[in-house]
Amino acid sequence: MTDVAPVELTDAAADLLRRLSRAHGPLMFHQSGGCCDGSAPMCYPAGEFRTGASDVLLAELRVPDVAEPVAFWMSRSQYELWSHTRLVVDVVEGRGSGFSLEAPEGVRFLIRSHLASK
Repeated sequence: MTDVAPVELTDAAADLLRRLSRAHGPLMFHQSGGCCDGSAPMCYPAGEFRTGASDVLLAELRVPDVAEPVAFWMSRSQYELWSHTRLVVDVVEGRGSGFSLEAPEGVRFLIRSHLASK
């Protein structure tokens, strides 16, 4: 049995995180269970989004050439629905939420998922 990280990054996501890190410093993600853009992973400067008892820290993502790990948080209610999946953070063209740091770049983060094997 192998330990598989619950969250991973595509090369495109890692490249974007390197650019955002240079511009904004340490970063974090929060994945809520909201509708529309609320269901996309939002990228913030680390600590700008307040997490609490209703959130779960799924991973601290290591990105080559980024000094600080990128924390990936998910709302507990969303985690209960997705706990059996492996999440892959990717990037696609198009604007996402105005609150996420990548919005001015003309791209948005999104989650691709597949069933996790135990």
